[in-house]
Amino acid sequence: MPNQVTQQARYLNAAEHGLIRDEVDPNAIDVVERLEDAGFQAFLVGGCVRDLLLGAHPKDFDVATSATPEQVKRVFRRARLVGRRFRIAHVRYGRHIIEVSTFRKGQAEEEDERRLADSGLILRDNVWGTLDEDAFRRDFTINALYYDPQHEEIIDFVSGLDDLEHQRLRFIGDTETRLREDPVRLLRAVRFQAKLGFTLDPEIEAAVPELAEHLREIPPARLFDEVCKIFVSGRSEAAWNYLAPTRVRWALFPCCPPDDPLVTLAMRNTDRRIADDKPVTPGFLFAVVMWRDFQARFDAHAQNRKPAEARAAAAGETLAEQQQIIAIPRRFSQFIRDVWGLQHRLEALRPRTVAGLMEHERFRAAYDFLVLRGEAGEPVAEAADWWTRYQDADHDAREAMLDELRGSAEPEQKKGRRRKRRRRKKPEG
Repeated sequence: MPNQVTQQARYLNAAEHGLIRDEVDPNAIDVVERLEDAGFQAFLVGGCVRDLLLGAHPKDFDVATSATPEQVKRVFRRARLVGRRFRIAHVRYGRHIIEVSTFRKGQAEEEDERRLADSGLILRDNVWGTLDEDAFRRDFTINALYYDPQHEEIIDFVSGLDDLEHQRLRFIGDTETRLREDPVRLLRAVRFQAKLGFTLDPEIEAAVPELAEHLREIPPARLFDEVCKIFVSGRSEAAWNYLAPTRVRWALFPCCPPDDPLVTLAMRNTDRRIADDKPVTPGFLFAVVMWRDFQARFDAHAQNRKPAEARAAAAGETLAEQQQIIAIPRRFSQFIRDVWGLQHRLEALRPRTVAGLMEHERFRAAYDFLVLRGEAGEPVAEAADWWTRYQDADHDAREAMLDELRGSAEPEQKKGRRRKRRRRKKPEG
């Protein structure tokens, strides 16, 4: 049964909604004001309004307007039109971008501009509409709140403020239809649930097992973007804990077991780094999620290949299969190969390679990966501890640690060393 939405809009003034205008990006306000001066309607919309009402500080500010993308470009000479599936304008302020979208209709007769696949997936959606039509075509009620900075007024067509107050996550309209239109909304629902701590609508929960497989209809490049948003959301562990036992995890990462402790530890570590304002890369979590598959393939290839060849073959196969579902860009796939390839070198603890490994550009990521493997129960904790102590040691202590490694390796070297044959002297005469 479709979720009920109000047909009568609610208008709330500053005293009623509590959003403080001074917390809005002045560039976003400039975009709204210039569009209104040009004779168009314009509002801040979506996540920025939601987050401001929740007391958070949005990173991005989006504007919805009655102006078409071409009209936006005429108002802003530094605007750039992007997208085919959803045509929008990017208005640049230095290195900062304000995304401007035109009001759209939810249903349309203009088949040239709105196209659906047989499954219901929206392939293209560039049918312009009115403010209220734009509100009803958005995904979640809490993302369909419009803020007018000129009058400091919020407009709510879909009871989004009530859901925000009661911490509910609901789709606008029929849940199954909205998910078939764009299965990525399933990932967005889980991401918002984890990020905001809200409760998923029971209709969304019920749709997960049936509609998860439709994620395979999404272009792999778009899936990469959506998965990255989960990985670097700061709440990746909570999102993964929800996804792991479901068919969504299978649809995205069929190579990953649902209960791998390494993945949980890595997600937790990444969330902690984000909370501490430390840099993170989604490539690290992709390397973790695919690690078990890589290991299994390496073990199989190592039966009849040299270790380096086995590693290269295993990495190539693992990445190639995953790329069919999620398009991992080359800069990340090379990062993944490097982190995997350094694991055996870090485990080996060879004195002559220590200095070179410390200088490797992926050393820190590979070391962190090794530590997490040890914490997850793999037999590498001793090597991880050695590298931890070595990094913390001063010059003399490092030399002592290397001497100790040389000493422990010497008996093995002597044992395996072939005795050098002495050349016999030629008899004289």
